[in-house]
Amino acid sequence: MAERGESSASSSREEPSPASAASSSPSSSVQVHEEEGDERGGIEPQGGDFRQHELEQQQIGINYRRNFTVVDDAAAAIRDDTWSCIIVVLTFWFFVSMTLILGVYGSVSLRLGPNSSILLRPTPIFVQSLKVEELDDTKPGPQLYGFYKSPALDVLSNWSEAYNASVPADSHKEWVFYLNEGSQINISYSVTTPGSSLFLVIAEGNEGLAQWLEDPTYPNTTLSWNVIHGAGSVHQQIYTSANYYIAVGNLNTETIEVELDLQLEAYLYNTTQAYYKCTFSRGQCNLNILFPTGNAAIITTPGPGQGTPGDEWYVKLSYGPRWVTYILGIGGLTVLMLAAFNFLNKFRIAHENRGGAQYGQMDSTRAPLLSYKDDDISSWGSSFDSASQDEADLEEFLSQEGKLKEGENGNNTRRLCAICFDAPRDCFFLPCGHCVACFECGTRIVEAGGTCPVCQRNMKKVRKIFTV
Repeated sequence: MAERGESSASSSREEPSPASAASSSPSSSVQVHEEEGDERGGIEPQGGDFRQHELEQQQIGINYRRNFTVVDDAAAAIRDDTWSCIIVVLTFWFFVSMTLILGVYGSVSLRLGPNSSILLRPTPIFVQSLKVEELDDTKPGPQLYGFYKSPALDVLSNWSEAYNASVPADSHKEWVFYLNEGSQINISYSVTTPGSSLFLVIAEGNEGLAQWLEDPTYPNTTLSWNVIHGAGSVHQQIYTSANYYIAVGNLNTETIEVELDLQLEAYLYNTTQAYYKCTFSRGQCNLNILFPTGNAAIITTPGPGQGTPGDEWYVKLSYGPRWVTYILGIGGLTVLMLAAFNFLNKFRIAHENRGGAQYGQMDSTRAPLLSYKDDDISSWGSSFDSASQDEADLEEFLSQEGKLKEGENGNNTRRLCAICFDAPRDCFFLPCGHCVACFECGTRIVEAGGTCPVCQRNMKKVRKIFTV
Protein backbone atom coordinates (compact mmCIF):
# COMPACT_ATOMS: atom_id res chain seq x y z
CA MET A 1 0.00 0.00 0.00
CA ALA A 2 2.81 2.31 0.88
CA GLU A 3 4.64 1.41 -2.27
CA ARG A 4 1.47 1.84 -4.30
CA GLY A 5 0.95 5.22 -2.68
CA GLU A 6 4.48 6.27 -3.49
CA SER A 7 4.18 5.22 -7.08
CA SER A 8 0.95 7.11 -7.48
CA ALA A 9 2.45 10.12 -5.87
CA SER A 10 5.45 9.97 -8.13
CA SER A 11 3.30 9.54 -11.10
CA SER A 12 1.21 12.47 -9.99
CA ARG A 13 4.37 14.49 -9.73
CA GLU A 14 5.68 13.36 -13.10
CA GLU A 15 2.49 13.81 -15.17
CA PRO A 16 1.20 17.38 -15.42
CA SER A 17 -2.33 18.08 -14.66
CA PRO A 18 -4.83 18.88 -17.36
CA ALA A 19 -5.10 22.43 -16.17
CA SER A 20 -1.39 22.94 -16.33
CA ALA A 21 -1.28 21.35 -19.78
CA ALA A 22 -4.05 23.59 -20.92
CA SER A 23 -2.32 26.59 -19.54
CA SER A 24 0.99 25.70 -21.15
CA SER A 25 -0.50 24.87 -24.56
CA PRO A 26 -1.52 28.43 -25.49
CA SER A 27 1.84 29.76 -24.56
CA SER A 28 3.62 27.24 -26.75
CA SER A 29 1.15 27.94 -29.57
CA VAL A 30 1.82 31.64 -29.31
CA GLN A 31 5.51 31.00 -29.45
CA VAL A 32 5.08 28.82 -32.55
CA HIS A 33 2.97 31.49 -34.27
CA GLU A 34 5.46 34.16 -33.35
CA GLU A 35 8.31 32.10 -34.76
CA GLU A 36 6.38 31.44 -37.95
CA GLY A 37 5.52 35.13 -38.12
CA ASP A 38 9.16 36.00 -37.69
CA GLU A 39 10.09 33.54 -40.39
CA ARG A 40 7.47 34.99 -42.76
CA GLY A 41 8.52 38.50 -41.88
CA GLY A 42 12.11 37.64 -42.72
CA ILE A 43 11.36 35.70 -45.90
CA GLU A 44 8.62 37.81 -47.51
CA PRO A 45 10.75 40.88 -48.14
CA GLN A 46 13.34 38.68 -49.79
CA GLY A 47 10.63 37.08 -51.95
CA GLY A 48 9.26 40.53 -52.83
CA ASP A 49 12.72 41.74 -53.80
CA PHE A 50 13.26 38.61 -55.86
CA ARG A 51 9.85 39.09 -57.57
CA GLN A 52 10.64 42.75 -58.28
CA HIS A 53 14.05 41.80 -59.68
CA GLU A 54 12.44 39.12 -61.86
CA LEU A 55 9.90 41.62 -63.25
CA GLU A 56 12.70 44.08 -63.98
CA GLN A 57 14.69 41.42 -65.83
CA GLN A 58 11.58 40.38 -67.76
CA GLN A 59 10.88 44.03 -68.69
CA ILE A 60 14.49 44.46 -69.86
CA GLY A 61 14.23 41.29 -71.97
CA ILE A 62 10.97 42.47 -73.51
CA ASN A 63 12.44 45.89 -74.28
CA TYR A 64 15.55 44.28 -75.82
CA ARG A 65 13.50 41.92 -77.96
CA ARG A 66 11.19 44.82 -78.90
CA ASN A 67 14.15 46.94 -80.01
CA PHE A 68 15.60 43.99 -81.90
CA THR A 69 12.27 43.47 -83.64
CA VAL A 70 12.04 47.17 -84.53
CA VAL A 71 15.53 47.06 -86.04
CA ASP A 72 14.69 43.97 -88.08
CA ASP A 73 11.43 45.50 -89.27
CA ALA A 74 13.21 48.73 -90.20
CA ALA A 75 15.87 46.82 -92.17
CA ALA A 76 13.17 44.81 -93.95
CA ALA A 77 11.26 48.01 -94.73
CA ILE A 78 14.42 49.59 -96.17
CA ARG A 79 15.05 46.55 -98.35
CA ASP A 80 11.47 46.54 -99.58
CA ASP A 81 11.59 50.27 -100.29
CA THR A 82 14.89 49.87 -102.15
CA TRP A 83 13.56 47.16 -104.43
CA SER A 84 10.34 49.11 -104.96
CA CYS A 85 12.39 52.16 -105.86
CA ILE A 86 14.49 50.21 -108.37
CA ILE A 87 11.41 48.67 -109.97
CA VAL A 88 9.65 52.04 -110.21
CA VAL A 89 12.73 53.71 -111.75
CA LEU A 90 13.26 50.94 -114.28
CA THR A 91 9.60 50.95 -115.28
CA PHE A 92 9.48 54.74 -115.55
CA TRP A 93 12.67 54.99 -117.60
CA PHE A 94 11.60 52.09 -119.82
CA PHE A 95 8.43 53.92 -120.82
CA VAL A 96 10.35 57.19 -121.28
CA SER A 97 12.91 55.44 -123.47
CA MET A 98 10.26 53.72 -125.57
CA THR A 99 8.45 57.03 -125.99
CA LEU A 100 11.61 58.73 -127.21
CA ILE A 101 12.82 55.87 -129.40
CA LEU A 102 9.48 54.89 -130.94
CA GLY A 103 7.59 58.18 -130.62
CA VAL A 104 9.60 61.39 -130.75
CA TYR A 105 12.58 59.81 -132.50
CA GLY A 106 10.84 56.91 -134.18
CA SER A 107 10.88 56.01 -137.85
CA VAL A 108 8.75 58.18 -140.13
CA SER A 109 7.96 58.09 -143.85
CA LEU A 110 8.06 61.37 -145.78
CA ARG A 111 6.33 62.25 -149.03
CA LEU A 112 8.31 64.97 -150.80
CA GLY A 113 7.48 67.17 -153.76
CA PRO A 114 9.83 69.12 -156.05
CA ASN A 115 12.31 71.66 -154.65
CA SER A 116 11.95 70.34 -151.09
CA SER A 117 14.51 71.49 -148.54
CA ILE A 118 13.99 69.94 -145.08
CA LEU A 119 16.11 70.85 -142.03
CA LEU A 120 16.69 68.12 -139.42
CA ARG A 121 18.30 68.88 -136.03
CA PRO A 122 17.95 65.87 -133.71
CA THR A 123 18.99 66.19 -130.07
CA PRO A 124 22.53 64.81 -129.71
CA ILE A 125 21.81 63.63 -126.16
CA PHE A 126 19.33 60.99 -127.32
CA VAL A 127 20.25 60.48 -131.01
CA GLN A 128 23.56 59.04 -132.21
CA SER A 129 22.95 58.62 -135.95
CA LEU A 130 20.52 59.56 -138.68
CA LYS A 131 19.54 57.21 -141.51
CA VAL A 132 17.51 58.15 -144.59
CA GLU A 133 16.30 55.46 -147.00
CA GLU A 134 14.76 56.03 -150.42
CA LEU A 135 11.76 53.74 -150.72
CA ASP A 136 11.55 53.97 -154.53
CA ASP A 137 14.99 53.17 -155.98
CA THR A 138 13.78 53.73 -159.55
CA LYS A 139 13.34 57.47 -158.92
CA PRO A 140 16.75 58.96 -158.01
CA GLY A 141 16.98 62.56 -157.00
CA PRO A 142 16.96 63.19 -153.17
CA GLN A 143 20.22 64.13 -151.46
CA LEU A 144 21.36 64.33 -147.84
CA TYR A 145 23.73 67.05 -146.62
CA GLY A 146 25.52 67.40 -143.30
CA PHE A 147 26.39 70.70 -141.56
CA TYR A 148 28.12 71.62 -138.32
CA LYS A 149 25.47 74.28 -137.76
CA SER A 150 22.17 75.17 -139.38
CA PRO A 151 22.67 76.76 -142.85
CA ALA A 152 21.04 79.96 -143.95
CA LEU A 153 17.56 79.90 -145.48
CA ASP A 154 18.39 82.39 -148.23
CA VAL A 155 18.00 80.61 -151.58
CA LEU A 156 14.85 81.75 -153.39
CA SER A 157 13.34 79.43 -155.99
CA ASN A 158 10.36 80.17 -158.26
CA TRP A 159 8.60 77.69 -160.47
CA SER A 160 5.17 77.01 -161.93
CA GLU A 161 3.14 73.90 -162.61
CA ALA A 162 -0.01 73.54 -164.72
CA TYR A 163 -2.58 70.76 -164.35
CA ASN A 164 -5.70 69.82 -166.33
CA ALA A 165 -7.54 67.66 -163.80
CA SER A 166 -10.69 65.59 -164.14
CA VAL A 167 -12.14 65.12 -160.65
CA PRO A 168 -14.60 62.18 -160.44
CA ALA A 169 -17.82 62.45 -158.41
CA ASP A 170 -17.34 62.21 -154.65
CA SER A 171 -13.57 62.21 -155.06
CA HIS A 172 -10.57 64.52 -154.81
CA LYS A 173 -7.09 65.11 -156.23
CA GLU A 174 -4.06 66.42 -154.36
CA TRP A 175 -0.50 67.69 -154.87
CA VAL A 176 2.11 67.95 -152.14
CA PHE A 177 4.95 70.48 -151.66
CA TYR A 178 7.35 71.00 -148.77
CA LEU A 179 7.60 74.75 -148.20
CA ASN A 180 9.67 76.63 -145.64
CA GLU A 181 8.74 79.75 -143.75
CA GLY A 182 8.35 82.79 -145.99
CA SER A 183 7.23 80.89 -149.08
CA GLN A 184 4.09 81.74 -151.11
CA ILE A 185 1.47 79.84 -153.08
CA ASN A 186 -0.46 81.49 -155.92
CA ILE A 187 -3.18 79.43 -157.64
CA SER A 188 -5.11 80.40 -160.76
CA TYR A 189 -8.07 78.14 -161.53
CA SER A 190 -10.72 77.71 -164.20
CA VAL A 191 -13.66 75.30 -163.80
CA THR A 192 -14.45 74.26 -167.37
CA THR A 193 -17.64 72.34 -166.58
CA PRO A 194 -20.46 74.89 -166.73
CA GLY A 195 -22.64 75.42 -163.70
CA SER A 196 -20.45 73.26 -161.42
CA SER A 197 -18.35 74.10 -158.38
CA LEU A 198 -15.45 72.46 -156.56
CA PHE A 199 -13.70 72.77 -153.23
CA LEU A 200 -10.12 74.11 -153.40
CA VAL A 201 -8.11 73.79 -150.18
CA ILE A 202 -4.55 74.26 -148.96
CA ALA A 203 -3.94 71.96 -145.98
CA GLU A 204 -0.93 71.89 -143.66
CA GLY A 205 0.40 68.38 -143.08
CA ASN A 206 -1.31 65.02 -143.19
CA GLU A 207 -3.52 65.91 -140.22
CA GLY A 208 -4.98 68.94 -141.95
CA LEU A 209 -5.75 66.99 -145.11
CA ALA A 210 -7.33 64.15 -143.09
CA GLN A 211 -9.59 66.60 -141.21
CA TRP A 212 -10.75 68.14 -144.48
CA LEU A 213 -11.51 64.71 -145.98
CA GLU A 214 -13.66 63.85 -142.96
CA ASP A 215 -15.85 66.94 -143.49
CA PRO A 216 -15.14 68.73 -146.80
CA THR A 217 -17.90 71.31 -146.21
CA TYR A 218 -16.46 72.58 -142.92
CA PRO A 219 -14.25 75.62 -143.64
CA ASN A 220 -12.07 75.73 -140.47
CA THR A 221 -10.26 72.43 -140.91
CA THR A 222 -7.58 73.66 -143.36
CA LEU A 223 -5.26 76.59 -143.90
CA SER A 224 -7.26 77.83 -146.93
CA TRP A 225 -10.77 76.64 -147.85
CA ASN A 226 -12.51 77.88 -151.02
CA VAL A 227 -15.56 77.02 -153.12
CA ILE A 228 -14.56 77.73 -156.73
CA HIS A 229 -16.61 78.00 -159.91
CA GLY A 230 -15.71 79.70 -163.15
CA ALA A 231 -12.26 81.36 -163.04
CA GLY A 232 -10.32 83.01 -160.23
CA SER A 233 -7.18 82.89 -158.07
CA VAL A 234 -6.13 82.01 -154.50
CA HIS A 235 -3.07 83.36 -152.65
CA GLN A 236 -1.54 81.93 -149.47
CA GLN A 237 1.45 82.99 -147.39
CA ILE A 238 3.42 80.25 -145.58
CA TYR A 239 4.38 80.90 -141.95
CA THR A 240 5.51 77.44 -140.82
CA SER A 241 7.89 74.98 -142.51
CA ALA A 242 5.88 71.84 -143.29
CA ASN A 243 4.31 69.71 -146.00
CA TYR A 244 1.42 71.50 -147.73
CA TYR A 245 -1.31 69.81 -149.76
CA ILE A 246 -3.16 71.55 -152.59
CA ALA A 247 -6.37 69.60 -153.19
CA VAL A 248 -9.63 69.91 -155.13
CA GLY A 249 -12.74 68.01 -154.10
CA ASN A 250 -15.88 67.16 -156.03
CA LEU A 251 -19.13 66.52 -154.14
CA ASN A 252 -21.23 66.56 -157.31
CA THR A 253 -22.76 63.56 -159.00
CA GLU A 254 -20.69 64.00 -162.15
CA THR A 255 -17.06 64.44 -163.12
CA ILE A 256 -15.79 68.03 -163.09
CA GLU A 257 -12.99 69.39 -165.29
CA VAL A 258 -10.69 72.07 -163.84
CA GLU A 259 -7.50 73.80 -164.96
CA LEU A 260 -4.95 74.80 -162.30
CA ASP A 261 -1.88 77.00 -162.71
CA LEU A 262 0.37 76.89 -159.64
CA GLN A 263 2.94 79.61 -159.05
CA LEU A 264 5.23 78.76 -156.12
CA GLU A 265 7.88 80.90 -154.50
CA ALA A 266 9.94 78.85 -152.04
CA TYR A 267 12.92 79.55 -149.81
CA LEU A 268 15.58 76.80 -149.75
CA TYR A 269 18.56 76.19 -147.46
CA ASN A 270 22.01 77.03 -148.75
CA THR A 271 23.95 73.74 -149.13
CA THR A 272 27.25 75.15 -150.39
CA GLN A 273 28.97 74.84 -146.97
CA ALA A 274 28.05 71.21 -146.34
CA TYR A 275 30.81 68.89 -145.05
CA TYR A 276 28.83 65.76 -145.97
CA LYS A 277 26.85 64.87 -149.09
CA CYS A 278 25.07 61.62 -150.02
CA THR A 279 23.14 60.96 -153.24
CA PHE A 280 21.39 57.68 -152.22
CA SER A 281 23.47 55.72 -154.70
CA ARG A 282 23.12 52.66 -152.45
CA GLY A 283 19.54 53.37 -151.50
CA GLN A 284 20.30 54.88 -148.07
CA CYS A 285 22.45 57.53 -146.40
CA ASN A 286 23.80 57.65 -142.83
CA LEU A 287 24.95 60.67 -140.86
CA ASN A 288 26.50 60.54 -137.37
CA ILE A 289 25.26 63.14 -134.91
CA LEU A 290 28.10 64.92 -133.12
CA PHE A 291 28.09 65.01 -129.31
CA PRO A 292 27.55 67.29 -127.47
CA THR A 293 27.24 70.20 -129.89
CA GLY A 294 25.19 68.31 -132.46
CA ASN A 295 24.89 69.03 -136.16
CA ALA A 296 22.28 69.67 -138.84
CA ALA A 297 21.08 67.62 -141.80
CA ILE A 298 19.29 68.80 -144.96
CA ILE A 299 17.21 66.60 -147.27
CA THR A 300 16.66 68.08 -150.74
CA THR A 301 14.82 67.02 -153.89
CA PRO A 302 15.29 68.25 -157.49
CA GLY A 303 13.16 70.91 -159.10
CA PRO A 304 10.16 70.18 -161.34
CA GLY A 305 11.00 68.43 -164.60
CA GLN A 306 14.45 67.34 -163.30
CA GLY A 307 13.21 64.08 -161.84
CA THR A 308 10.95 61.37 -163.16
CA PRO A 309 7.32 62.01 -164.09
CA GLY A 310 5.21 62.82 -161.07
CA ASP A 311 7.94 64.71 -159.21
CA GLU A 312 7.20 62.93 -155.92
CA TRP A 313 9.55 60.91 -153.73
CA TYR A 314 9.05 58.70 -150.69
CA VAL A 315 11.82 58.40 -148.10
CA LYS A 316 12.03 56.76 -144.67
CA LEU A 317 13.72 58.66 -141.86
CA SER A 318 15.04 56.77 -138.80
CA TYR A 319 17.14 57.71 -135.78
CA GLY A 320 19.77 55.61 -134.01
CA PRO A 321 19.48 55.98 -130.20
CA ARG A 322 22.46 56.94 -128.07
CA TRP A 323 22.31 54.02 -125.64
CA VAL A 324 24.87 55.53 -123.26
CA THR A 325 22.42 58.29 -122.43
CA TYR A 326 19.65 55.86 -121.60
CA ILE A 327 21.93 53.67 -119.45
CA LEU A 328 23.35 56.67 -117.58
CA GLY A 329 19.83 58.03 -117.21
CA ILE A 330 18.68 54.81 -115.58
CA GLY A 331 21.68 54.83 -113.24
CA GLY A 332 21.29 58.50 -112.33
CA LEU A 333 17.59 58.23 -111.63
CA THR A 334 18.16 55.08 -109.58
CA VAL A 335 20.83 56.77 -107.45
CA LEU A 336 18.64 59.82 -106.88
CA MET A 337 15.62 57.74 -105.94
CA LEU A 338 17.67 55.53 -103.61
CA ALA A 339 19.18 58.57 -101.92
CA ALA A 340 15.72 60.04 -101.42
CA PHE A 341 14.31 56.77 -100.06
CA ASN A 342 17.28 56.25 -97.71
CA PHE A 343 16.95 59.77 -96.37
CA LEU A 344 13.24 59.31 -95.73
CA ASN A 345 13.82 55.90 -94.13
CA LYS A 346 16.53 57.27 -91.83
CA PHE A 347 14.27 60.14 -90.84
CA ARG A 348 11.41 57.74 -90.13
CA ILE A 349 13.62 55.34 -88.14
CA ALA A 350 15.05 58.20 -86.07
CA HIS A 351 11.53 59.39 -85.36
CA GLU A 352 10.42 55.89 -84.36
CA ASN A 353 13.51 55.42 -82.16
CA ARG A 354 12.75 58.66 -80.32
CA GLY A 355 9.17 57.50 -79.85
CA GLY A 356 10.35 54.04 -78.75
CA ALA A 357 12.81 55.51 -76.23
CA GLN A 358 10.12 57.67 -74.72
CA TYR A 359 7.83 54.65 -74.58
CA GLY A 360 10.51 52.48 -72.92
CA GLN A 361 11.30 55.10 -70.27
CA MET A 362 7.71 55.27 -69.04
CA ASP A 363 6.94 53.92 -65.63
CA SER A 364 4.94 50.70 -65.62
CA THR A 365 2.06 52.42 -63.86
CA ARG A 366 1.83 54.97 -66.67
CA ALA A 367 2.68 52.72 -69.62
CA PRO A 368 0.07 52.61 -72.40
CA LEU A 369 -2.33 49.71 -72.39
CA LEU A 370 -2.14 49.33 -76.19
CA SER A 371 1.18 48.07 -77.53
CA TYR A 372 2.70 48.52 -80.95
CA LYS A 373 1.39 46.16 -83.58
CA ASP A 374 4.83 44.64 -84.17
CA ASP A 375 5.26 43.71 -80.47
CA ASP A 376 4.18 40.10 -80.41
CA ILE A 377 6.69 38.67 -77.95
CA SER A 378 4.07 36.53 -76.19
CA SER A 379 3.58 34.49 -79.33
CA TRP A 380 7.17 33.18 -79.27
CA GLY A 381 7.63 29.50 -78.38
CA SER A 382 5.50 26.42 -78.78
CA SER A 383 1.88 25.98 -77.82
CA PHE A 384 2.89 23.48 -75.09
CA ASP A 385 5.16 26.04 -73.44
CA SER A 386 2.42 28.65 -73.57
CA ALA A 387 -0.12 26.26 -72.03
CA SER A 388 2.31 25.24 -69.30
CA GLN A 389 3.12 28.85 -68.53
CA ASP A 390 -0.58 29.71 -68.43
CA GLU A 391 -1.29 26.92 -65.95
CA ALA A 392 1.62 27.99 -63.76
CA ASP A 393 0.47 31.60 -63.84
CA LEU A 394 -3.06 30.49 -62.96
CA GLU A 395 -1.84 28.46 -59.97
CA GLU A 396 0.29 31.40 -58.84
CA PHE A 397 -2.72 33.69 -59.15
CA LEU A 398 -4.95 31.34 -57.13
CA SER A 399 -2.33 31.09 -54.39
CA GLN A 400 -2.04 34.87 -54.30
CA GLU A 401 -5.83 35.15 -54.08
CA GLY A 402 -5.77 32.73 -51.11
CA LYS A 403 -3.24 34.90 -49.36
CA LEU A 404 -5.34 37.98 -50.06
CA LYS A 405 -8.38 36.33 -48.47
CA GLU A 406 -6.36 35.71 -45.31
CA GLY A 407 -5.62 39.43 -45.05
CA GLU A 408 -9.16 40.71 -45.37
CA ASN A 409 -8.44 43.47 -42.89
CA GLY A 410 -5.89 45.01 -45.32
CA ASN A 411 -6.48 47.83 -47.69
CA ASN A 412 -9.74 47.29 -49.69
CA THR A 413 -8.58 49.45 -52.57
CA ARG A 414 -6.26 46.67 -53.68
CA ARG A 415 -9.37 44.63 -54.52
CA LEU A 416 -10.76 47.29 -56.88
CA CYS A 417 -10.16 47.44 -60.63
CA ALA A 418 -6.96 49.37 -61.37
CA ILE A 419 -8.59 50.92 -64.43
CA CYS A 420 -12.06 52.07 -63.40
CA PHE A 421 -11.71 51.84 -59.55
CA ASP A 422 -15.42 50.95 -59.34
CA ALA A 423 -15.83 47.19 -59.78
CA PRO A 424 -13.88 44.46 -57.98
CA ARG A 425 -11.08 42.57 -59.64
CA ASP A 426 -12.90 39.53 -60.96
CA CYS A 427 -10.80 38.42 -63.96
CA PHE A 428 -7.24 37.48 -64.88
CA PHE A 429 -5.28 37.79 -68.12
CA LEU A 430 -3.71 35.02 -70.16
CA PRO A 431 -0.90 34.16 -70.64
CA CYS A 432 0.56 36.34 -67.83
CA GLY A 433 -2.15 35.56 -65.22
CA HIS A 434 -2.22 39.02 -63.64
CA CYS A 435 -5.44 40.11 -61.91
CA VAL A 436 -5.67 43.89 -61.83
CA ALA A 437 -8.98 44.73 -63.52
CA CYS A 438 -12.65 43.90 -63.60
CA PHE A 439 -14.01 41.64 -66.33
CA GLU A 440 -15.56 44.53 -68.26
CA CYS A 441 -12.35 46.56 -68.41
CA GLY A 442 -10.28 43.46 -69.19
CA THR A 443 -12.58 42.56 -72.05
CA ARG A 444 -12.22 46.05 -73.52
CA ILE A 445 -8.43 45.83 -73.35
CA VAL A 446 -8.37 42.41 -75.05
CA GLU A 447 -10.74 43.53 -77.83
CA ALA A 448 -8.51 46.55 -78.45
CA GLY A 449 -5.45 44.31 -78.78
CA GLY A 450 -3.86 45.81 -75.67
CA THR A 451 -1.23 44.66 -73.19
CA CYS A 452 -1.21 43.76 -69.52
CA PRO A 453 -0.87 46.91 -67.33
CA VAL A 454 1.61 45.08 -65.09
CA CYS A 455 4.03 43.21 -67.37
CA GLN A 456 3.17 44.80 -70.77
CA ARG A 457 2.75 41.37 -72.41
CA ASN A 458 0.24 40.97 -75.19
CA MET A 459 -3.09 39.78 -73.85
CA LYS A 460 -4.55 36.77 -75.63
CA LYS A 461 -7.52 35.97 -73.41
CA VAL A 462 -9.35 37.15 -70.30
CA ARG A 463 -11.00 34.78 -67.84
CA LYS A 464 -13.67 35.69 -65.27
CA ILE A 465 -13.29 34.61 -61.65
CA PHE A 466 -16.34 33.20 -59.95
CA THR A 467 -16.41 33.27 -56.13
CA VAL A 468 -18.20 30.32 -54.49
